Amino acid sequence: MLVGLVVLWPGGAPAHERTGVGFDRQTQQATVTKVESVSCASVNASGGTPTGDTSTAEGSSAQQQAGGTCKRATIRVDTGSDKGRTFTEIVQPDQSRQLEQGEKVVVAYEPSAPKDLQYSVTDVNRRIPMTVLALIFAVAVVVVGRLRGVMALVALAISFMVLNFFVLPAILQGSNPLVVAVVGSSAIMLIALYLCHGLSARTSVAVLGTLISLLLIGVLGSLFIDWAALTGNTDDNTGLIHGLYPSIDMSGLLLAGIIIGSLGVLDDVTVTQTSAVWELHEANPAMGWRGLYRAGIRIGRDHIASVVNTLVLAYAGAALPLLLLFSIAQSSVGSVANSELVAEEIVRTLVGSIGLVASVPVTTALAALVVSADRPGPTEASGTAPEPVAAASAGAAPAATAQARSGRGRRRKR
Repeated sequence: MLVGLVVLWPGGAPAHERTGVGFDRQTQQATVTKVESVSCASVNASGGTPTGDTSTAEGSSAQQQAGGTCKRATIRVDTGSDKGRTFTEIVQPDQSRQLEQGEKVVVAYEPSAPKDLQYSVTDVNRRIPMTVLALIFAVAVVVVGRLRGVMALVALAISFMVLNFFVLPAILQGSNPLVVAVVGSSAIMLIALYLCHGLSARTSVAVLGTLISLLLIGVLGSLFIDWAALTGNTDDNTGLIHGLYPSIDMSGLLLAGIIIGSLGVLDDVTVTQTSAVWELHEANPAMGWRGLYRAGIRIGRDHIASVVNTLVLAYAGAALPLLLLFSIAQSSVGSVANSELVAEEIVRTLVGSIGLVASVPVTTALAALVVSADRPGPTEASGTAPEPVAAASAGAAPAATAQARSGRGRRRKR
């Protein structure tokens, strides 16, 4: 992992000339200072009453704009070289976003446009509610998790740093997305697991189980992305990325996303399985690795059943608008699954789920082998003190009695 970080370290994202499209626009912060109602007929460019089929969305919208009441918003730019400059924008009655006086907004800046059209409102400024929500999350994690919660937040911050300063710039520099994802995921995993759970054999077993599962996900993902001919270029954002950086392997970027997306759930499964096996060993130190494996795998079956369902529902929820469009079009299940947009999500879900399922027996077997090496000696297993010690000191009897009562070192009847 360290070698990979050194070799692939990008040193920053490459510069490019802004296109002014999508996220690749110059933006500034602004405030809506005034909103007044005006007749849509007086501000529309055509000035005439539109005709056409009003049963369509376009025709109905045109009729509303012709006879409805629009808003003329005055916006003041608060940042950048044009700080203090104002411009006006017309808000149509059927627009989903209606501006209100005093509202904080984000405006796009296009220097090549005519002066009156250089600025336009693109979004609402959501910094305050997002910051408050993040603070509530941090407080909840620290209150419940205490020191572990603090370490989890530190690990989360480091994970974002690895993504922002290594994974994303390295991919933009033209490095293989799969290799970058594996190296970056390994760094995130090692930092997160050891920070949260400490330097121990238990954590190391979870690390090994996660690495093996990530390798399986990478191999299966690469195989089925090629077999299903998935390009990874399916929406406006990926199309813009491909236009700006044609050298990026978009299918490799899709595979990198699958690996990074599966990492968080894998950590949960491997840590839980390792902890379960360790606790079983604490309860019965005389249990061999086969017994530990059988008991651990029974716990893992319940865990994996819920985790796989969670993963599938998470991807389905993210793609819900797309699935809704297919439902409106009354497309068949086969047609929906065959489209590249849905096929990407299916491959992402199934490949990640296979890795999760495989992580249970792999991690359980590793944990059972490692922890069973810590076998009790003959004295501990019998729960009695050796004869010389017992004869030499009567104080050994209470210790032996306490050990017997605690159940440590005895084989539990099954």
